[in-house]
This record gives sequence, C-alpha cells and structure tokens, in this order.
Amino acid sequence: QVQLEETGGGSVQAGGSLKLSCVASGYIADYYCMAWFRQTPGKEREVVATINSDDITAYANPVKGRFTISHDSATNTLYLQMNSLAPEDTAMYYCASMPWVKSCGDVEYNYWGQGTQVTVSS
Repeated sequence: QVQLEETGGGSVQAGGSLKLSCVASGYIADYYCMAWFRQTPGKEREVVATINSDDITAYANPVKGRFTISHDSATNTLYLQMNSLAPEDTAMYYCASMPWVKSCGDVEYNYWGQGTQVTVSS
C-alpha cells in the first residue's frame, strides 16, 4: 500500500505562484510513475503532469512552460511548482502513484491523495 498526502494549496491572484507537495509513504517500488491531476466540479479529472523514476516528465498542453513537476527520492516527495497561475488553473489538485511501471502514458493510477485546493482569482 502507498499513502499519499498533498499540501501546499491555497488562494493566489492571477500571475502568482504556488508549490504543491505530495509525500508518499508505505511501499515504495524501485520504479514507478507519479502524477498530478486536477478536477473542477462537473468536469472529469485531468492529468496535469507526470514523472517517472528516471525523472522523465510530461505536461498537459495548458500548463507547459508554467508548471514544473519534480520528485525528491530521498524524501519520497513529489512537487508541482506552478507559476503564472491563471483563474482557469483553479481546481482540486491530486497526486497519484503507480508502482512498477516505467512509461507514464495511459497509466491507470492505483494510489491517490486526498487532494489540495488551488484557487486563482483574477
């Protein structure tokens, strides 16, 4: 079992920055994919960014150039640095983990955090 806990959400004005953190505990596989997703009411959850244990990253088009995903293997912490935030980035952000996979495309994640709210005002 893997437990994930996100922190770092909050309210900012457009153009501001936030950094989300997600600490993983429990079973840590030798290789894995981790991701940040976001969801707004009435919409499907969408992937924001992914990273694998080789630090290969991928980003959804709306956040490319503004968000950076990273991972500290020493502390088992996943990060999402969000810059140039816009009102359309307002959502509940979730981290997710899937052990024993190397390619993060089309991964069905088994483990999810409880989410952290990000609100961007114009």
